Amino acid sequence: MLFAKAQIGGENTYQFLELTNSARIAALGGNQIAILDTTDLNLPYHNPAALHKGMENKVLVNYVNYMTDINYGYASFAKSFDSIGNFAVAIHYINYGNFKEATEFGELTGRNFKAAEYAFHFIYSNNFKRLNYGVAIKPVLSSFESYQSFGIAADLGVSFASLSKFTNVSLVARNVGSQITTYYDNGDYEKIPFNLQAGISRRLKHAPINLALNMQYLNHWDLGNPEPDENSDEEIDFFKREEGFGKQIMRHMVLGIEILPSQNFIIRAGYNYQRRQELKFSERPGMVGFSAGFGLKIKRFRLDYGISQYHLAGSSNLFSLAINLNNNF
Repeated sequence: MLFAKAQIGGENTYQFLELTNSARIAALGGNQIAILDTTDLNLPYHNPAALHKGMENKVLVNYVNYMTDINYGYASFAKSFDSIGNFAVAIHYINYGNFKEATEFGELTGRNFKAAEYAFHFIYSNNFKRLNYGVAIKPVLSSFESYQSFGIAADLGVSFASLSKFTNVSLVARNVGSQITTYYDNGDYEKIPFNLQAGISRRLKHAPINLALNMQYLNHWDLGNPEPDENSDEEIDFFKREEGFGKQIMRHMVLGIEILPSQNFIIRAGYNYQRRQELKFSERPGMVGFSAGFGLKIKRFRLDYGISQYHLAGSSNLFSLAINLNNNF
């Protein structure tokens, strides 16, 4: 009998679609869909309904220094039309680095190869009174050495703000779609990481504080145990975690807080319980699952920095730079 303990990650292809590239969102725990900010072009990546007219003519560039020599990034531009709605185009990429080819016996062939994945984002949003709605269409190209796959995904989102604009609630169906071509001929079609989410954010009325709560993977209740492989004939008994209702709920929650000492400077922090449970060492949990960062606005420029602690071996650093091209900014 074989026992194994595993994370739920890796059950889908195109998993990079779930990586946040926004320094702001990373600092808030890695996933927030209900942040109410009509000027931050990072937000439509997580919720297309967050695309607003206030993001028009803004250019955004993100860079993430991930693990080892892996890096990824995101670039976007937005435009609005009064009679139609709001549009944005973007590209999201991840570069896994250079690899040395070897035979099955470990003998180097002298050949190097690369691995990378790309997603193109075409985002549209509009509103009906206080209800905002949006959709993002995302063609995906994944390339690993000579193996390539093409797919299509879509994000569907709605947001509803209170009259005071202090509270915003959102619902997002993320990565609805599938592979169009598999990595090799006659290969099995793999699932992509569908993620049903609900979120709420609240700006305190008498304090410069924003609070955010995101509920992720509502389509998958048990996040503590990997799903069984229906295509495998092997009988493997995974180490099954027996968790109570409270811990199961916490695995779905991502918490974030923003403190605004001034209009041009913001301090952020977040907590991702699921990430902490999956990646911590029991003997030395450290700050795994916690994140922090700040935002700075200087004239036309908006700079954000975030740091996320994934495990004891290292952290991930994220940088976001937005430029306002409007003449009357």
